[in-house]
Amino acid sequence: MSESLYEPWLRGVAFNPAAPSDVLIRLMQPAAGEAALLMCTGRDLPDAAFDAALRHPDRRIRQALALNRHVDASRPAPLATDPSGPAWAECWAIRLVIGHGPDCLLPITEPAPRTGPDWFAACAVSEEPVLRRVAANSSLLSADLVKALAQDDDEEVRVRLACRHPLAPPHLLLDVFVTRPDHRPHLLTLRGFPRSGLAHLIGHPDPEVRALAAADPALPVPPGDDPDESVCRAAAADPSLTPEALEALLANPRTAQGAAADPSLPASRMHALLDRCLNGAATSRSAAGHGEATPT
Repeated sequence: MSESLYEPWLRGVAFNPAAPSDVLIRLMQPAAGEAALLMCTGRDLPDAAFDAALRHPDRRIRQALALNRHVDASRPAPLATDPSGPAWAECWAIRLVIGHGPDCLLPITEPAPRTGPDWFAACAVSEEPVLRRVAANSSLLSADLVKALAQDDDEEVRVRLACRHPLAPPHLLLDVFVTRPDHRPHLLTLRGFPRSGLAHLIGHPDPEVRALAAADPALPVPPGDDPDESVCRAAAADPSLTPEALEALLANPRTAQGAAADPSLPASRMHALLDRCLNGAATSRSAAGHGEATPT
């Protein structure tokens, strides 16, 4: 098997929702490269894997954990527990803006003492769009006000609400995803973002939107023959695929990452992929250290 598949396999396993803790902990080895950074930044982690990342000797791994929007509030805060000290404050500040596009969604600071929920509530019902946009930036709004702003006539109000408020409805998050590509990386990190009921988007002209639909586990027929590689990769993560189909997709560079992320992939197969990737990486480094040409 070509080494060109190592990285897609590693990335796929890193984001496989069925990957157990022991698999994810193995991905924190140096030989796994950037997969650990991506994993610790962009997905929820089981308790054992979270604890391993929290204590990881590589500061970059711990910083990635601090940027992770999926960290549950009940877990230890990297900001409070990391021995590296003040640098964590910078990471926490970055977390407020990571993923935003160029649509002027600037960092939000803590509200001043006199700027409480009542003031934001008044802004939310104002006739002035600018004030409603200010309200949409606040997480202090009640559920009723969020529901009203989600249907606001002003598009910027809706976009800001989708990107800022944890109660923004799934249909709004999906609408902003489809219409505002700059915000897609951020929206995909939100817990409320819809992952099913997307069949109506499978024929969308934008391949990134089609790829989102292709990953819908309820889709009757995954579009594995789409001309865009990202759509095929997303379709390869369909948990209804047979083991034989999955093996074929793992061997194809266009679909290897998606197949490795398929939740139906057995943990034993994930370990086998990691054995091949990590051992291959170690062999390549050893050969390079002796001045030998590395295989292609």
